[in-house]
Order: sequence, then C-alpha cells, then structure tokens
Amino acid sequence: MREGGLDAPTRHPIDWENPDFYDEAQLDEELRRVFDICHGCRRCFNLCDSFPRLFDLVDESKTGELDSVSSADFGPVIDACTLCDMCYMTKCPYVPPHEFNLDFPHLMLRARAIEARKGLVPVADHELAKTDRNGKLASLVAPIANWSTKTGNSLTRPILEKVAGLHREAELPKYAAVSLERRSDVFPPKVNEQAPAFGRKAVIYATCFNNYNDPDVGLAARAVLARNGVETEVIHPHCCGMPMLEQGHIGEVAKAARIVAQSFRPWIEKGYDIIALVPSCALMMKFEWSLILPKDEDVKLLSKATFDLSEYIVDISKKEGLAPGLEAIPGGVSLHIACHSRAQNMGQKAAEMLKLLPQADVQVMERCSGHGGAWGFRKDNFEVGMKVGKPVFRQVAESGKAFVTSECPLAGVHIQQGVDRLGKEQAKPQLLSHPIQLFARAYGIEI
Repeated sequence: MREGGLDAPTRHPIDWENPDFYDEAQLDEELRRVFDICHGCRRCFNLCDSFPRLFDLVDESKTGELDSVSSADFGPVIDACTLCDMCYMTKCPYVPPHEFNLDFPHLMLRARAIEARKGLVPVADHELAKTDRNGKLASLVAPIANWSTKTGNSLTRPILEKVAGLHREAELPKYAAVSLERRSDVFPPKVNEQAPAFGRKAVIYATCFNNYNDPDVGLAARAVLARNGVETEVIHPHCCGMPMLEQGHIGEVAKAARIVAQSFRPWIEKGYDIIALVPSCALMMKFEWSLILPKDEDVKLLSKATFDLSEYIVDISKKEGLAPGLEAIPGGVSLHIACHSRAQNMGQKAAEMLKLLPQADVQVMERCSGHGGAWGFRKDNFEVGMKVGKPVFRQVAESGKAFVTSECPLAGVHIQQGVDRLGKEQAKPQLLSHPIQLFARAYGIEI
C-alpha cells in the first residue's frame, strides 16, 4: 500500500437494501475508522464545517486522539456535511481504489439513513423536502407565498423560523405562478434550421426549481438551443430526490429515480438527449442513481444520455459549432463553479461556455459558496454558510464585474446576500440565475 493515491476515484454502489447498512454498531465502527484517518490527514480542514468540528472534538478530548471522543458527540459532524462531494472528488487521497476505501459523504449519508429509519428526521424538514408538492401548491398562491417568505417580513419569517427551522434572514426561493412546463407549451421557440447543430433533439428536465421557482432559466435554455438548431421538449415527471437524499431517505430517492428514468426512456430511444438545468439534478441522474439502483436498466440508460446544460452547449460548440450572432456583453461576469458541477467531473463547463462569447471577461471562482442546498436555509446553519462563503463574497465584491452567476440557483442568491452583507461601496453586480441567461443576452434573446 502506498501513501495517498493518484488513481481516478471510483465509487461503490450504496448498499442501502442490506440490513447491515442500518446496523448502528457497524456504523459506529466505520465512523471511527474513517474519522481516525481524517484526523491523521486533515487535508479537508477548510472545505466545510464537518471537518473543523471533527478536529475540534479530537483536539479538545482527554488524549487528543479519537479514542477519547464519545460516539454521542459525532452528531454535529454528520449534520454539517452538505453532501457536496468535494472532499471525495478534490482532496481525499484515500478514496477507492486506495485500500483505505474512504468515502466520507456516503458514510454521512449512511448515518442519516439510520436516523431517517428511526424517525429522527424532523417532520418539518421532511415536509420541506417534498419539493414537487410544495411547488404545485405554492404556485397556486404565488403572490401570497412570496409575500410570506420574503426576507424582512416581521410577521411571517419569525414564525417560519420557529415552526420550520428556516433562518429569518435566509433568502428563500420565490415561486412562479406559471410553471416552466406550462409556459413551454404556450411559447415553443422556432428552431433555426440553418444552424450547424440542426438535427439535434433534446428533452429538458425542468427540475423542481426551474419548473416552480425560476422558469426563465429553462426558457432561456430552450431559446438558445433553438437558435442553435436543437429541437426541444420540456418535461418534469418527478423531483430527482436530492432533498430526500440529504435527509437519508434513500428509498424515496430510489422511487423518484425509477419514475424519472422510466419517463425518459421513450425519448432516449427516439434519439433525444437529456439536459438537466440544475447541477444537483444532473449529478443525481448521471451518478447517484446508478449507485442506488446499479441494476436498473432505465437508470443506466438515462445516466449515459444525460448532460448538464452548460456541458451540452459546449458539446455543440466543439462538435458542430455555434450558430452565428453572439455579441459581446460589456462589464464582465463573476462565475461561481457549483460544487455539484465539479462533482460531475466534467471540467469547468460553465466557464468554457461563457468564454465562447466575444471579448469574454470571466472571473472564475471554484470555491464553496457556503449554501449547501437546503442545509443553508436552516436556522443553525445559515451563519455558518455565510462564514464559509465569505472568500467568494469578497472576490465578487472586489471584482468590479457587472454580473454574478452560478449554475446552482441557491448558491447564486446566497452569494448576492453575502456581497450585500459586506457593505462595500462599489456597485453591486446583477445576479443572473444561470450562465445560460448571459448567453441568451449575447444572442439578443430577452426572456
């Protein structure tokens, strides 16, 4: 065995249907094995709050080693993991195929799965993770929902904080009155038959967020793709299950995977590519579902057919070439590379896409924004997320760029909040929910 590893990381299927997966004694043994390796390495100390919490536990213990740390104190370490996969993908030298076989995020997932099976996930958290249901209901009363969740609403936000555990200062997603699916049916874009990529066909997976919260991203994507000759359809059969995965409800994620994969199979068989608008959803479809349902043929097929949105635009540019008509966008852009984009192991596709624009001025920030999905909304986590994201906030504030964006919509809003908190006198950049919106503007497309 050699110290560290230079081989590409691989992942084992998640053995969630095995009764031993939920054995608490076996979990504790594995937690101690992994935590002891982490304590001896400490390469991940600055990635998220899980590792500082773990190292503080060890350093403040009687012996200064893990043997004098009580297993009852592991909870905060587990709770702080956002399943971003950055320790696994970018830092840890002991991931498989190394003999230490260390997969910190999936070990935290196993711990949460045991908590979920024991009924320890708060009811409010579980209900908030039902994003399809919540989106459908909130969209029916969008003005009221948006008023009640608005930051600064002194009537409703303290109640949400107490009842749902949502920090009163966290900027929550707004709801759209008309979903992306419905808007797409009404306003289908005309496909450019003169474009080099004419003949491509793709189904856009609307995702919960873009279907119910921010349809403009999907409409911009569809317009850009049509300009480049791509025939598109928009569907949203079900949530990808990422909110449930964060809570350890693996069985519910498997159910979602089967529904979505079965819905997409007929499209794939007709020659359509699949495009996910949110990196977390693309990650689920490409990789996580295959680890949860490794024998499911629909899931395997979908995994091979799925593209991240930025990845798809770059693929067109390399294989066929983009349609003419792109114009320079003055002012420059600060681009945050989302963790779940990085975890797809595809390179900085959003940066590659924006650099296709004439006179591109792109500042790339490949560092955690501090949000971590729904984790960052929580009362106990919001200020921690602001602390973790401060280096990104400073870069944006000092860049002088006209725009700021991230492929992760929650990260983008979190960054904007962080920049506002810095109180810099410079002009604040305009937030765009996704880099594709800047690409659409370069084509003269306004959504």
